[in-house]
Amino acid sequence: MTWNNPATAGPPYRWRWAAFAVVLLASVMDLLDSLVTNIAGPTIRADIGGGPALIQWLGAGYTLAMAAGLITGGRLGDIYGRKPVFIVGVIGFTVASVLCASSFSPGMLIGCRVAQGLFGAVMLPQGLGVIKAVFPPQELAKAFGAYGPAMGFSTVLGPVIAGTLIDANLFGSSWRMIFLINLPLGLVALVGAIKYLPSDRDERAPIKLDLLGTVLASSAALLVVYPVVQGRSLGWPAWTFVMIAASVVVFGIFGWVETRIHNRGGDPLVVPTLFRKRAFTGGLFTGLAFFTAIVGFSLVFTVFVQIGLGYSPLKAGLTTLPQAVGSVVGFIAAGAGLAAKLGRRMLHLGLVSMTAGVIGTFLTIHYAGTGLTPYDLIPSLLFTGIGLGMFLAPFFDIVLAGVEAGEYGSASGTLNAVQQFAGALGIAVVGTVFFGVLGGHVASAVDSHAPALRTQLSVAGVSSADQDTILANLHTCEQDRATASDPAAVPASCAVLNTAVGKASAEHGPEVGQAVGTTAVKAAKAGFSSAVQETIWTVVGLLAAAFVLGFALPMKAAQQGDWANQDWGGQDDGDGGAGWGGQGGGDGADGENAGAGAGTGTGTGADGKAVPGQSANEWQQYSGTQNTAD
Repeated sequence: MTWNNPATAGPPYRWRWAAFAVVLLASVMDLLDSLVTNIAGPTIRADIGGGPALIQWLGAGYTLAMAAGLITGGRLGDIYGRKPVFIVGVIGFTVASVLCASSFSPGMLIGCRVAQGLFGAVMLPQGLGVIKAVFPPQELAKAFGAYGPAMGFSTVLGPVIAGTLIDANLFGSSWRMIFLINLPLGLVALVGAIKYLPSDRDERAPIKLDLLGTVLASSAALLVVYPVVQGRSLGWPAWTFVMIAASVVVFGIFGWVETRIHNRGGDPLVVPTLFRKRAFTGGLFTGLAFFTAIVGFSLVFTVFVQIGLGYSPLKAGLTTLPQAVGSVVGFIAAGAGLAAKLGRRMLHLGLVSMTAGVIGTFLTIHYAGTGLTPYDLIPSLLFTGIGLGMFLAPFFDIVLAGVEAGEYGSASGTLNAVQQFAGALGIAVVGTVFFGVLGGHVASAVDSHAPALRTQLSVAGVSSADQDTILANLHTCEQDRATASDPAAVPASCAVLNTAVGKASAEHGPEVGQAVGTTAVKAAKAGFSSAVQETIWTVVGLLAAAFVLGFALPMKAAQQGDWANQDWGGQDDGDGGAGWGGQGGGDGADGENAGAGAGTGTGTGADGKAVPGQSANEWQQYSGTQNTAD
């Protein structure tokens, strides 16, 4: 496959840095939107209603759609050209953002988030392919060297920007501004793309889209995520388990279809021979466990500090900064030569650091209790972030070490899609564990505070019988409030409690209501604290699974420089999936630009020489508070 590459067809493309700025702006748009809903989730829920599942679907819908569309989005660029497909993606993403801001119901907002993810999957795979096409080999290092830190800096600031916009409540917009900000950014990216991105074309006969494979893979993923998210609130009816079982069948059909297409010489979504490689398959399962853990932890932690501890969105965003900063430190340490020297051991070292940080967070919450402050969490979150960066830096190159050159595009695209799916699964699984135990922990916390409340009520002169009534209703009310599907609605049990407290206050004074209210707040904080502590062990278990599965990986990363002069040919040329974390989209050209900046650490330039390759894909969603998504 040959592209009319401005960087190799003559003098360097005149507007290459302007094109770079356009690609970077689009990537930042997506990055911010993958981070902001964790911070904004509680505020959104309080405004338009929706149960805990809404907070989960805001992230899961986006990342699931991104996972479903990334490989297909990259191939659309191969067929129709990266510039027009990029423009369509920017327009769609911007319009979907405005619709998100205009949403008046949970269903509408979730649907618009899915649309954002789909158009992001169309937009993002073109970005790095454009950069590789417009820069001459000697400038690729400079371009990717600027791309990585810019994305990392955006990751650090993303939660803070989201919290600031929500707290500022500009023009009464509240949470809607986190989506409206994409309107000016999208318009600038659109104008810049039209003016500065070069036209490109594929001189090979266009490949065919594997639409059936896309539908089957997406359906199988949805059959897992949907019942896991919705099952808890519905009481786990039989159909939820039927859907999960059906997902196994659909995944099997997907594998059969892909094998058949491959054997007929077609262009399958995923090359079936990849799954015969132990290292690659082990890498997929390692990534699945890891990203499920970190994305789920980020969601639950953000909900805990906002709803449980009552932090403002800005304070919540600032609380997560140590983890984001730690991830930068981890990346720098890996890039300084540790990753190349340690190889797979770097992954395990990162997982140990992350696990220590997560357990440290558990211990901090346990011993600080309801008096927890953001400063208490700095050491543990910093360790978590350092481990995150150390794991991600070599991960993608190590997983791809045993992949043949002709399989590279499909392999990286598959790895990227699994990463996005794991993000959605993490939101579903870890979020469901947290919300599933929350009500019980809040109710138990009420019971533990009951003796102190009884003492206060006795001092106020409330009879034992009335005390029993108030405490019983408080137990039920707080449990119902913690699991309510609509936070704006008052549960019936709370209405009964209000009546009982109102009667007692009228007879014995306002101190009765004050005592009950104070106890309710303390119990809610203690219940959230206990729930997040229990959920953390699910995260630890997933990280332990990733540690064990990591032994299936090769010791050293892929030597991409060995591939630079090969003609990749075949179906995987220009797969567009060679950008990981939702940021990628290596074009997999005829060998001239193979893998330039395609991964962390080093990529390969057009002349086959290694160039620093901070694709910054790994920063996406996981360095700060979530993801989703890309």
